[in-house]
Amino acid sequence: MHDTTALLVELGAVILGLGLVGRFAGRIGLSPIPLYLLAGLAFGHGGLIPLKASEEFTMVGAEIGVILLLLLLGLEYSASELVTSLKTQYPSGAVDFVLNATPGAVAALILGWGPVGAVALAGVTWISSSGVIAKVMTDLGRLGNRETPVILGVLVMEDLAMAVYLPLLTAMLAGVSLAGGSLALVIALGAVGFVLYLALRHGRLISRAVSSDNPEMLLLVVLGLTVLVAGVAQQLQVSAAVGAFLVGIALSGEVAEGARKLLTPLRDLFAAVFFVFFGLSTNPADIPPVLLPAALLAIVTIFTKIATGYYAARRAGIGSRGRWRAGGTLVARGEFSIVIAGLAVATEPRIGPIATAYVLILVIVGPLTARWTQPLAAKIAARRGGDGAADRVGGGKSKGASGAEKEPVAKSAPERRLPSHDDLTPEPAGETRE
Repeated sequence: MHDTTALLVELGAVILGLGLVGRFAGRIGLSPIPLYLLAGLAFGHGGLIPLKASEEFTMVGAEIGVILLLLLLGLEYSASELVTSLKTQYPSGAVDFVLNATPGAVAALILGWGPVGAVALAGVTWISSSGVIAKVMTDLGRLGNRETPVILGVLVMEDLAMAVYLPLLTAMLAGVSLAGGSLALVIALGAVGFVLYLALRHGRLISRAVSSDNPEMLLLVVLGLTVLVAGVAQQLQVSAAVGAFLVGIALSGEVAEGARKLLTPLRDLFAAVFFVFFGLSTNPADIPPVLLPAALLAIVTIFTKIATGYYAARRAGIGSRGRWRAGGTLVARGEFSIVIAGLAVATEPRIGPIATAYVLILVIVGPLTARWTQPLAAKIAARRGGDGAADRVGGGKSKGASGAEKEPVAKSAPERRLPSHDDLTPEPAGETRE
């Protein structure tokens, strides 16, 4: 079969399969992400029917998927909101690092991998998957929930921390001198600071330059600008995902609203390709030997991530239901963990299989914890202490003056709202981004 013909046949079969899997997931009330991953695992290297002709295209599509996921997230928030979130949530970032990097470092030292392996595995267990979490929040209709800015604040701090972590890890793996590692770090931090400065000071000018009444022109300009900035960011040792997120932050007003409508279908398509590619690149035979240690590490870091989200949401004055939702949503690991493992595998080959198994477990469990952590916490509390305990974890509600039931939320909770369609805990619609 001709290469082009094989490519079209494989791509058509993959996209059709994703559509059918997504419909099935919707009928059973489950996020399609775990099913996308399992489908990729079944048809990847060592799977039932390896897809060779479309592998390179799928790899590029996966990169575009992550970029679009973070771009659409960035379009939901302004630069001033981002800076305010970072200023108020840096203690949550510190707690996130301590709670979630420590298990990986300790596990690597116990396994005898040495300091470099400890730093690498610490990164694998520390960083949540912005791509997976963005997709989960979209699927559950939570982009307008009270806890969403807190979740995004933690994710952005992690992504920006990668601008520091990845150059240092690369230098350690290559045995580069302190001067060389410091130069890479300065370049990365300078790039992030420059883009944030442009977004804060000249965001309106950027939006005006990008704006167009023609939807086709707007789509091409925004997509082209995002991919270009993501590529430059990657070249400067800053994550492409961070670059895409910052482009979204820089755009505002009607431009952001128009771009959001045009790019949402593309995001959904390429995000699905990203999750399939993750499964395609994994050999199922490598997983069973390391499944037990990976599962133990996953169990520990599920609880540490839930604790991180709960703490961060509590600091922001979010009600108890939102605290549990924030914790459960942050559980998933994904693209950054795989990137870190890929960098370290040449120095410590054993990190590859365990990181793959670990990420597969949490990328499947993550959408489930995002949905069920808060209801499960409410049920457990109700069994222990009755309705009063259920109220303390968000299972109960209080009544306002009108008699309508509502969740008590502290005054310091963020006021901005987007429509939410979370069938578990709907939030009222309110202001949209200006």
